[in-house]
Amino acid sequence: MSAATNGNASALFDFKSATLPLEAFLLRTGNLTSLAQALEERFGATPDLFNGEPVVIDLTHLASLDVAVNFPALIELLARYKIKPIAVRGGTVSQTYAAQQAGLIEAPDGHAPAARVETVVQEVVREVIREVPVEVPVHVPMAASTMILDKPLRSGQQVYAKGGDLIVMAVVNHGAEVIADGSIHVYAPLRGKAIAGAKGNTDARIFSTCMEPELVSIAGTYRTTDTPLPPNVVGKPAQIRLDGDRLVFDPIEL
Repeated sequence: MSAATNGNASALFDFKSATLPLEAFLLRTGNLTSLAQALEERFGATPDLFNGEPVVIDLTHLASLDVAVNFPALIELLARYKIKPIAVRGGTVSQTYAAQQAGLIEAPDGHAPAARVETVVQEVVREVIREVPVEVPVHVPMAASTMILDKPLRSGQQVYAKGGDLIVMAVVNHGAEVIADGSIHVYAPLRGKAIAGAKGNTDARIFSTCMEPELVSIAGTYRTTDTPLPPNVVGKPAQIRLDGDRLVFDPIEL
């Protein structure tokens, strides 16, 4: 039985090259209390935004300061926002050792050649798969694209255009949420939440033919109904853009 099993091993599993475009989480503080507040301000309205996306924690900034990091607590904090750290790079010897003790892998720093980075990332992913007792699907970001939605969104519904723009051809009702890494276009009343530039794109914009949102956000800068919209845009065709760290509301002449 053992010999038969060994003979059929190649039919049961195999290893193949996997090029995965992982994002880097640039950590600039060892104060996790302050970090928790910053994450809540930016992603509190969309805790499922990252959907288990794997990341490499970049410690380059903290390495120059030789700051100690509580990696178990950091991993737990990032997990609240569905961010899955699998490796670290750019840290000091002590920082890297602490990360490895918490179950993370060491990846090369950002100055390594692209081919070398790709190879190590492949090995990191392979190692993680070996350590997990069940197969876990890895989310691979798609290329930038535009998502088009032609049905109304009811309260409690959420649509996320990952890596691109979102076009909505019907009403976004109160309690509904539209999210895009790029811009959001609503050719109908926008009454729910609209979050553009979800991953930091400051050039993203929000457009609607009837601007009545309960919350708008671009690259983490947001505004709610607690602050009324300008009279020249509320209930009218308008766009919202980011100017520095403030949102600007402009009417659109149709």
